[in-house]
Amino acid sequence: MTGSTARPVDLRSDTLTSPTPAMRRAMADAEVGDDVYGEDPTVRALEERVAALLGHEAALFCPTGSMANVLALRTLVGVGEEVLCEARAHVARAELGAHAAYTGLTMRTWSDPRGGVDLAAVEDLFAPDLGPFFVATRAVAIENTHNFAGGTVVPLADLEALRAFADGHGVRIHLDGARIWNAHVATGVPLATYGGLVDVAAVCLSKGLGAPVGSLVVGSADAVAESRVWRKRMGGGMRQVGVLAAAGLHALEHHLERLADDHAHARLLAEAWDVDPAGVATNIVVREVGDAAAYVAAAAAAGVRVSALGRTTVRLVTHLDVTRDDAERAARVLAALPR
Repeated sequence: MTGSTARPVDLRSDTLTSPTPAMRRAMADAEVGDDVYGEDPTVRALEERVAALLGHEAALFCPTGSMANVLALRTLVGVGEEVLCEARAHVARAELGAHAAYTGLTMRTWSDPRGGVDLAAVEDLFAPDLGPFFVATRAVAIENTHNFAGGTVVPLADLEALRAFADGHGVRIHLDGARIWNAHVATGVPLATYGGLVDVAAVCLSKGLGAPVGSLVVGSADAVAESRVWRKRMGGGMRQVGVLAAAGLHALEHHLERLADDHAHARLLAEAWDVDPAGVATNIVVREVGDAAAYVAAAAAAGVRVSALGRTTVRLVTHLDVTRDDAERAARVLAALPR
């Protein structure tokens, strides 16, 4: 089959997956209750499972990753206070200003080509509490893996150094761990190790793990209790939502280790794209082209869907619904496209 008649290979995002038949059965069979009352047993099982995996006291199921990030960060940073983050961080660039709009915090950023922790820059940016004259730094947010930097993994030593800095300066750390599962599989670093280096985290079930909906705030019992109130206040209280939590439980049981397949497919595509596969840590590949919009259109016409991140930047993301055959077919298309 040619690219024009075969099913398109959709590499725009790992949010595009459909529930597997086994996941649908788990959802259909889920025991449910009213989660606003805290009475949905499947939600509670999911929250307990994720909290334990990350080594924290509690977790809160949320409909979206953006909401989970907003809720988690607001437990650390108050109105008129600031969080420091990398310039391309999802919390700064892809959540439509929700943190400022809903919680009144401010942000300042450092830039790192791989989305990592530039500790020297963090130290320079850090502002102590000097009373009613200057904005005080209350937290540092890290993203692991880093989406717009190409699915990069933040080195464990850098996270440990940031933790030491935070402890020494009285600030706290938020982890945007939407794809922390990918970091864990790529490096072998235990999830509890990552979790133990941060105060709160937001983790996502609807990206690489392939669930249709859901993220969780993870942290102390107090942080989660506070987030539960704000989830309701923001319209995120859900009722018999165990049908969705069941998908997350199934994903954690069956789709975690298979993320290694997505990483291998991403490296295959990177090589076809003239991107060094050694620099592709997980399931995301980015590259520069002459005209991103034109490139995306040409790829789509040839049966491969990728996304533009800017005027000259293109991204592809492998996921549960991309088979080895799909990846090889996409690689042939991408290798032949002018750049």
